[in-house]
Amino acid sequence: MHHNKTDLLALAKAVIETEIETLKALPARLDDSFVQACEAILACQGRVIVTGMGKSGHIGNKMAATLASTGTPAFFLHPGEASHGDLGMIVNGDVIIALSNSGTSDEILSILPVIRRLNVKIIAMTGNPQSPLAEMADFHLYTGAEKEACPLGLAPTSSTTATLVMGDALAIALLEARGFTAEDFARSHPGGRLGKRLLVHVRDIMHSGDEIPQVSPEISLQQAILEMTRKKLGITSIVATDRQLLGIFTDGDLRRSFEKGISSLEQPISALMTTRFQTITGNRLAVDALNQMEAHAITVLPVVQDGRITGIIHMHDLLRAGIA
Repeated sequence: MHHNKTDLLALAKAVIETEIETLKALPARLDDSFVQACEAILACQGRVIVTGMGKSGHIGNKMAATLASTGTPAFFLHPGEASHGDLGMIVNGDVIIALSNSGTSDEILSILPVIRRLNVKIIAMTGNPQSPLAEMADFHLYTGAEKEACPLGLAPTSSTTATLVMGDALAIALLEARGFTAEDFARSHPGGRLGKRLLVHVRDIMHSGDEIPQVSPEISLQQAILEMTRKKLGITSIVATDRQLLGIFTDGDLRRSFEKGISSLEQPISALMTTRFQTITGNRLAVDALNQMEAHAITVLPVVQDGRITGIIHMHDLLRAGIA
C-alpha cells in the first residue's frame, strides 16, 4: 500500500494531535495520590526502583534516569529479571514505581507479593484504576489514554507518552521540593557541557606560579615584550615587590604604542601600562570569566586576590576546558 506525501503528513499530524489531547487531560487527573507519592519518595531512605515490561519498560528506563539526574537516587529493574534473582536489588526502605498501562502485567504482578513482604511503598502508574496493579499499590497515578495514536489502537503511543510525562512531573516536583540546584544537576553531569560550565572554576584552569607573565614597573618595554613572548599569553602583568598588581600590558597595548610612535624600547613599562583593566578572582566559575571576556571584547584576564595577582586566564584555556 502506497501513500503520497500529503497522506503521510496528515497521518503524522493526527498522531501528534491525538497525543496532545491525551496530555491535555493529564493535569485534571492529578490528585492527593500524586502528593502522597511525592511524600513517600521524599521520605525514602533507600532508592526509587522503576519497573515495567515492554514499552512501559523503555519509559521506565528513562524515568529512572531522569529521577537519578535530578536528585532522587533511582534505577530501572526489569520485572522478568527480578523474578530470576534481581529482586535482591530491592531492600527495606526502597520505593517501587511500577508501570503498566493495563495494570495486568503478569511479570509485575508475580513479583509484587514478594516486594510487599520487604515493606516498601509501591506507586503504580496505570491506565486502569480498577486493575490488579492499581489495587495492590499504595498510591495510584492514572495515566490512561482515551485513544492510542496508533490507528489500530494496539501500539502503545498516547499511553506511553502520558506515562513519560507523569514521570517527568514527578521528577520535577521532587526536584523543587528538595531545593535541587543547577550546581547539583551539574554534579551528576560532570562530563557534559553544563557540568563543565557549573563545576569548573577559574582557579582550576588558570596559569599560575611561574606561568604568570610578570615584570616590575621599572623594567623596559623591550624586556616586557620578551616576557610576553616567553609566556605566550599575549599579556604581561606589572607587579610591585609584594605581588600587588599595578597594571597590565597586552599585545593590543603594544600595537597601539607603535601606532602612537614609541620613542624608545628602553622606556619603562610603567609609562605604557594600562592601569584600568578587568580582573577576576580564582573562586569564580570559569563561565563567568567567559562572560566577562565577551562583554568587554577581551581574551585574557588577570586573576587577583586582595589586589595581588594569583594567575592569568586566557580564552584558549576556556576553549580547551570546553567552557567556550
